[in-house]
Amino acid sequence: MTKIVSTHSYRGGTGKSNTTANVAAALVRRGKRVAIVDTDIQSPGIHVLFNVDQQALRLTLNDYLWGRCRVEETAVDVTYAIVDGEGRSVVKPPGAVMLVPSSARAGEIARVLKEGYDVGLLNDGFRDLSERLALDYLLIDTHPGVNEETLLSIAVSDTLILILRPDHQDYQGTSVTLELARRLEVPQLVLVVNKALQSFDFRQLSDRISTMYRAPVAAVLPLSEDMVRLGSGGLFSLLVPDSIYAAGIEAIVDMIED
Repeated sequence: MTKIVSTHSYRGGTGKSNTTANVAAALVRRGKRVAIVDTDIQSPGIHVLFNVDQQALRLTLNDYLWGRCRVEETAVDVTYAIVDGEGRSVVKPPGAVMLVPSSARAGEIARVLKEGYDVGLLNDGFRDLSERLALDYLLIDTHPGVNEETLLSIAVSDTLILILRPDHQDYQGTSVTLELARRLEVPQLVLVVNKALQSFDFRQLSDRISTMYRAPVAAVLPLSEDMVRLGSGGLFSLLVPDSIYAAGIEAIVDMIED
């Protein structure tokens, strides 16, 4: 049975897509079959982390939502991107990762903003994708904030990963999202603190956040100058496997698999 994991943040710029992509890579290294759905239709971007050329895409999630194709036809095999710093594959059989990207074309985004789409069809797509690709995990990269699509993604999730920065605005927004998730009875809630200054006491920060929200903190991920320099040009946990960031990603996956 496919486990559905949604990654969400109340505000943009928290590193949500980077976390989703690196978690997917860690699962694939453990031999899991994974798909990522980019439901941030208004501002898609996770495809960049897998070096997917939007101009070369034949179909995207938008095409499925407007009835042009089946959902599995939009999936792009990006297993080739799961490589170490020397370019060697680190995929453990039968691991694979597929990406269902949203369109970054201005006209497609404008249509979504103007006309919307059938959110119920998105739910059908999650189910069909899981069955037809025989997935172990379906990862949903959500749109920041709270809207109809976000609520659907949270409601169908087995695990909700909430990304927040050590910032008071993020603290307030995370409280709102956690309350919604509890009302929707999401089985597993996981917090990830991202972009923490390396001068912080990570253990103390983790304990404080966990107590504040009555939810486990899987990892505190550092604000890394090297990651900023990479500029979404790859999967940092694979390129720098001995980093604090990579260890944090593994800790997130350990909690998900538990």
